[in-house]
Amino acid sequence: MILSISGVVLLGVVVFLFFRKDGLKPSHGLVCALFGFYLSSTAVAPSIRAGGASLASLLGGIRF
Repeated sequence: MILSISGVVLLGVVVFLFFRKDGLKPSHGLVCALFGFYLSSTAVAPSIRAGGASLASLLGGIRF
């Protein structure tokens, strides 16, 4: 699926505004899910995946 970066940026701005304005409602959750699916098909997806894995590794290594 091809999506221009402007569509991803638009969904990102909408998600940001939803969080800033008021709590996350079910309709807002749907937009967030769409943003995630569209973002995963862009060129930054491998970087996001690597960052998530790195964060999980960091949190997994913390000892109390």
